[in-house]
Amino acid sequence: MQRGQLLFRANTGPKANTGPKAKMAKRVFFSFHYQDVIDFRANVVRQHWQLKPDREDAGFFDASIWESAKRTGSVAVKRLVNSGLEGTSVTCVLIGSETYERPWVRYEILKSFRKGNKLLAVDINSIKGRDQKTKINGANPLEYVGVTFSDSGDTGTLWEKVTGGWKEYSEIDGSASYRTGGVEPQYRSKGFNLSQWYARYDWVSNEGYENFSSWIG
Repeated sequence: MQRGQLLFRANTGPKANTGPKAKMAKRVFFSFHYQDVIDFRANVVRQHWQLKPDREDAGFFDASIWESAKRTGSVAVKRLVNSGLEGTSVTCVLIGSETYERPWVRYEILKSFRKGNKLLAVDINSIKGRDQKTKINGANPLEYVGVTFSDSGDTGTLWEKVTGGWKEYSEIDGSASYRTGGVEPQYRSKGFNLSQWYARYDWVSNEGYENFSSWIG
Protein backbone atom coordinates (compact mmCIF):
# COMPACT_ATOMS: atom_id res chain seq x y z
CA MET A 1 0.00 0.00 0.00
CA GLN A 2 1.38 3.37 -0.99
CA ARG A 3 0.91 6.28 1.37
CA GLY A 4 -0.73 9.30 -0.18
CA GLN A 5 0.17 12.90 0.46
CA LEU A 6 -1.95 14.60 3.09
CA LEU A 7 -4.19 17.02 1.23
CA PHE A 8 -6.86 17.49 3.86
CA ARG A 9 -7.48 18.70 7.40
CA ALA A 10 -5.69 16.61 10.03
CA ASN A 11 -7.52 13.67 11.63
CA THR A 12 -10.25 13.46 8.99
CA GLY A 13 -10.87 11.02 6.18
CA PRO A 14 -13.06 11.21 3.09
CA LYS A 15 -16.34 12.97 3.78
CA ALA A 16 -18.25 10.54 1.58
CA ASN A 17 -19.23 7.65 1.83
CA THR A 18 -17.39 5.02 3.82
CA GLY A 19 -20.49 4.23 5.86
CA PRO A 20 -23.68 5.61 7.40
CA LYS A 21 -23.37 8.81 9.41
CA ALA A 22 -26.76 9.13 11.05
CA LYS A 23 -26.94 11.22 14.20
CA MET A 24 -27.13 9.19 17.38
CA ALA A 25 -26.51 9.38 21.11
CA LYS A 26 -22.88 9.22 22.19
CA ARG A 27 -22.18 5.52 22.38
CA VAL A 28 -18.51 4.54 22.17
CA PHE A 29 -17.15 1.13 21.15
CA PHE A 30 -13.92 0.30 22.98
CA SER A 31 -11.38 -1.89 21.17
CA PHE A 32 -8.59 -3.39 23.28
CA HIS A 33 -6.41 -6.37 24.15
CA TYR A 34 -7.77 -8.42 27.08
CA GLN A 35 -4.47 -8.30 28.93
CA ASP A 36 -5.15 -4.62 29.51
CA VAL A 37 -8.46 -5.50 31.17
CA ILE A 38 -6.67 -8.00 33.40
CA ASP A 39 -4.10 -5.33 34.25
CA PHE A 40 -6.97 -2.87 34.90
CA ARG A 41 -5.72 -0.10 32.57
CA ALA A 42 -8.55 -0.50 30.04
CA ASN A 43 -11.09 -0.44 32.87
CA VAL A 44 -9.97 3.02 34.00
CA VAL A 45 -11.04 4.56 30.69
CA ARG A 46 -14.24 2.55 30.39
CA GLN A 47 -15.38 3.22 33.97
CA HIS A 48 -14.68 6.94 33.58
CA TRP A 49 -16.97 6.99 30.53
CA GLN A 50 -19.70 5.07 32.33
CA LEU A 51 -19.86 7.74 35.04
CA LYS A 52 -20.66 10.52 32.57
CA PRO A 53 -24.35 11.44 32.10
CA ASP A 54 -26.15 10.22 28.96
CA ARG A 55 -23.23 8.09 27.85
CA GLU A 56 -23.06 4.42 26.89
CA ASP A 57 -20.18 2.10 26.17
CA ALA A 58 -19.90 -0.95 23.95
CA GLY A 59 -17.25 -3.63 23.68
CA PHE A 60 -16.53 -6.91 25.40
CA PHE A 61 -15.04 -6.39 28.84
CA ASP A 62 -16.64 -9.65 29.97
CA ALA A 63 -14.04 -12.21 28.93
CA SER A 64 -16.51 -15.10 29.15
CA ILE A 65 -18.61 -13.69 26.29
CA TRP A 66 -15.55 -13.20 24.10
CA GLU A 67 -14.04 -16.60 24.86
CA SER A 68 -17.34 -18.34 24.16
CA ALA A 69 -17.52 -16.73 20.71
CA LYS A 70 -13.89 -17.60 19.96
CA ARG A 71 -14.51 -21.25 20.77
CA THR A 72 -17.40 -21.28 18.29
CA GLY A 73 -15.23 -19.81 15.51
CA SER A 74 -14.40 -16.68 13.58
CA VAL A 75 -17.92 -16.25 12.21
CA ALA A 76 -19.28 -16.04 15.76
CA VAL A 77 -16.64 -13.49 16.75
CA LYS A 78 -17.44 -11.33 13.75
CA ARG A 79 -21.14 -11.45 14.58
CA LEU A 80 -20.33 -10.45 18.16
CA VAL A 81 -18.22 -7.49 17.04
CA ASN A 82 -20.75 -6.41 14.42
CA SER A 83 -23.57 -6.46 16.98
CA GLY A 84 -21.43 -4.55 19.47
CA LEU A 85 -20.79 -1.80 16.93
CA GLU A 86 -24.49 -1.28 16.27
CA GLY A 87 -25.65 2.09 17.53
CA THR A 88 -22.11 3.41 18.04
CA SER A 89 -20.70 6.50 16.36
CA VAL A 90 -17.15 6.40 17.75
CA THR A 91 -14.57 3.63 18.16
CA CYS A 92 -11.82 4.18 20.73
CA VAL A 93 -8.75 1.96 20.46
CA LEU A 94 -7.07 1.53 23.85
CA ILE A 95 -3.36 1.08 23.14
CA GLY A 96 -1.44 -1.30 25.37
CA SER A 97 1.82 -3.09 24.64
CA GLU A 98 0.49 -5.72 22.23
CA THR A 99 -2.77 -4.20 20.99
CA TYR A 100 -1.39 -3.39 17.54
CA GLU A 101 -0.83 -7.04 16.65
CA ARG A 102 -4.16 -8.45 17.84
CA PRO A 103 -6.12 -9.67 14.78
CA TRP A 104 -9.55 -8.92 16.24
CA VAL A 105 -8.52 -5.38 17.10
CA ARG A 106 -7.68 -4.91 13.42
CA TYR A 107 -11.07 -6.30 12.48
CA GLU A 108 -12.80 -3.92 14.91
CA ILE A 109 -10.87 -0.94 13.53
CA LEU A 110 -11.54 -1.68 9.87
CA LYS A 111 -15.15 -2.67 10.48
CA SER A 112 -15.59 0.65 12.32
CA PHE A 113 -14.01 2.49 9.42
CA ARG A 114 -16.33 0.80 6.93
CA LYS A 115 -19.30 1.60 9.17
CA GLY A 116 -18.37 5.29 9.26
CA ASN A 117 -17.42 5.56 12.93
CA LYS A 118 -15.02 8.23 14.05
CA LEU A 119 -11.82 6.58 15.30
CA LEU A 120 -9.31 7.63 17.93
CA ALA A 121 -6.49 5.89 19.76
CA VAL A 122 -5.62 6.35 23.43
CA ASP A 123 -2.38 5.20 25.06
CA ILE A 124 -3.13 3.51 28.39
CA ASN A 125 0.30 2.21 29.40
CA SER A 126 0.80 5.46 31.31
CA ILE A 127 -1.98 4.32 33.68
CA LYS A 128 -0.74 2.33 36.66
CA GLY A 129 -1.74 -1.31 36.41
CA ARG A 130 -2.66 -3.70 39.20
CA ASP A 131 1.04 -3.86 40.06
CA GLN A 132 1.04 -0.04 40.44
CA LYS A 133 3.56 0.26 37.60
CA THR A 134 3.38 1.96 34.22
CA LYS A 135 4.79 0.74 30.91
CA ILE A 136 6.40 2.20 27.81
CA ASN A 137 3.74 3.10 25.22
CA GLY A 138 2.96 0.46 22.62
CA ALA A 139 2.73 0.84 18.84
CA ASN A 140 -0.33 2.56 17.39
CA PRO A 141 -2.70 -0.05 15.88
CA LEU A 142 -3.97 2.56 13.40
CA GLU A 143 -0.52 2.54 11.79
CA TYR A 144 -1.00 -1.10 10.87
CA VAL A 145 -4.19 -0.73 8.80
CA GLY A 146 -5.01 1.40 5.79
CA VAL A 147 -7.09 1.97 2.68
CA THR A 148 -6.48 2.71 -0.99
CA PHE A 149 -8.95 4.26 -3.40
CA SER A 150 -9.43 3.56 -7.09
CA ASP A 151 -8.90 6.14 -9.83
CA SER A 152 -12.63 6.88 -9.89
CA GLY A 153 -12.96 6.86 -6.11
CA ASP A 154 -15.87 4.44 -6.36
CA THR A 155 -13.91 1.55 -4.85
CA GLY A 156 -11.85 1.28 -1.68
CA THR A 157 -9.50 -1.54 -0.69
CA LEU A 158 -8.56 -2.33 2.91
CA TRP A 159 -5.02 -3.30 3.94
CA GLU A 160 -3.12 -4.51 6.97
CA LYS A 161 0.59 -4.41 7.73
CA VAL A 162 2.19 -7.80 8.35
CA THR A 163 5.70 -9.16 8.37
CA GLY A 164 7.11 -8.44 4.95
CA GLY A 165 4.86 -5.51 4.09
CA TRP A 166 1.22 -4.73 3.37
CA LYS A 167 -1.41 -7.23 2.27
CA GLU A 168 -5.08 -6.87 1.38
CA TYR A 169 -7.47 -7.33 4.28
CA SER A 170 -10.41 -9.51 3.29
CA GLU A 171 -11.92 -10.47 6.65
CA ILE A 172 -14.90 -8.13 6.22
CA ASP A 173 -17.60 -9.65 4.01
CA GLY A 174 -14.98 -11.88 2.39
CA SER A 175 -13.39 -9.16 0.27
CA ALA A 176 -10.80 -6.45 0.74
CA SER A 177 -12.59 -4.17 -1.75
CA TYR A 178 -15.89 -2.37 -1.26
CA ARG A 179 -18.02 0.29 -2.91
CA THR A 180 -17.40 3.69 -1.35
CA GLY A 181 -20.29 5.60 -2.88
CA GLY A 182 -17.70 8.06 -4.17
CA VAL A 183 -14.88 9.95 -2.46
CA GLU A 184 -13.54 13.43 -3.08
CA PRO A 185 -10.94 13.89 -5.83
CA GLN A 186 -7.99 14.41 -3.45
CA TYR A 187 -8.33 10.85 -2.17
CA ARG A 188 -8.52 9.07 -5.51
CA SER A 189 -5.64 6.89 -6.74
CA LYS A 190 -3.98 7.17 -3.34
CA GLY A 191 -3.36 5.04 -0.27
CA PHE A 192 -3.65 6.16 3.33
CA ASN A 193 -2.54 4.80 6.65
CA LEU A 194 -5.44 5.30 9.09
CA SER A 195 -3.12 6.95 11.60
CA GLN A 196 -2.92 9.87 9.15
CA TRP A 197 -6.59 10.64 9.75
CA TYR A 198 -7.32 9.83 13.36
CA ALA A 199 -5.81 11.30 16.50
CA ARG A 200 -3.73 9.55 19.14
CA TYR A 201 -3.81 10.70 22.77
CA ASP A 202 -2.20 9.67 26.03
CA TRP A 203 -4.65 9.14 28.89
CA VAL A 204 -2.34 10.61 31.53
CA SER A 205 -0.29 13.31 29.81
CA ASN A 206 -3.26 14.55 27.77
CA GLU A 207 -5.54 14.46 30.83
CA GLY A 208 -8.06 11.99 29.50
CA TYR A 209 -10.31 12.16 32.54
CA GLU A 210 -11.05 15.80 31.76
CA ASN A 211 -10.73 15.75 27.97
CA PHE A 212 -12.08 12.43 26.69
CA SER A 213 -15.50 13.88 25.84
CA SER A 214 -13.88 16.51 23.64
CA TRP A 215 -11.65 13.90 21.97
CA ILE A 216 -14.62 11.92 20.73
CA GLY A 217 -16.37 15.10 19.52
